[in-house]
Amino acid sequence: MTDRTALYVYALLRHGADAADGVTGLDGRPLRLLHVPGTQLAALVHDAAPTPFQGGDEQVRRWVAEQNEAVTTVWERTGSLLPMTFNVLVADASPDADSPDGPAADGGPSAEERLAHWVREQAPEITERLDELSGRCELRVEIALDRSAAVAHAASSKLTAEVAGRSPGMRRLLAKRQEQEAKNAAGLLADSLHAEIRHDLLTVAEDLRERGSAHTGPDETGVLSAALLVRDEDIDAVGSLLSALRIREPSARIRFLGPWPPYSFTDDRYSSYEK
Repeated sequence: MTDRTALYVYALLRHGADAADGVTGLDGRPLRLLHVPGTQLAALVHDAAPTPFQGGDEQVRRWVAEQNEAVTTVWERTGSLLPMTFNVLVADASPDADSPDGPAADGGPSAEERLAHWVREQAPEITERLDELSGRCELRVEIALDRSAAVAHAASSKLTAEVAGRSPGMRRLLAKRQEQEAKNAAGLLADSLHAEIRHDLLTVAEDLRERGSAHTGPDETGVLSAALLVRDEDIDAVGSLLSALRIREPSARIRFLGPWPPYSFTDDRYSSYEK
């Protein structure tokens, strides 16, 4: 009996003979397309040991970057795929396991048989989602406010005048009061901008998924952190909306990232293997 082996799965997509040509993944491993018989679908894979990739933080970051680069390359060639999360492995089954496609040579269903069966079970839904995501990409938008710039000048000037001639202890107290008022003012502005910006983005994006609190510095107040599903031809329109926001609200700090494969818009059922 041979040792068990596995497939490391990067994405699901329509079968195309040359989509993975020359593409490498983790640690430079060459990728291939595994066609799923009876469907027009394939999985982007390489052979691996049936154990997760584990290492220090720096090594894991490198592996994740290599996986993203491989998935992005194939996505750019094909126009639509469903990316998997990191460390999705499908292993050969034990020899006594049942397989709908018959036993593998050593008595248990192989990793290829198990993966193909899983894809065939969901082929109509996978195909439908690939159609829905065709010609679409994911963009990330992070918006925060520079707190000091967001505070009304009149309120700031008033507090500055109050500080003049005061004792050191009173100046510290007034400085803390000024800092709190700046936070309050920026918070109110952020709440107002959040709804406005979300509405504006959804006039262009087909979907928007918030990603929790925006990453902010100590002098910033978060407004919005979101992933957008956008048609390729609408990427520039999103950029124009954000440019208009920067002009309208100079205190806004904006990060605009992408385009990427639609990681945030792949159904959880298709972004990891569960059997």
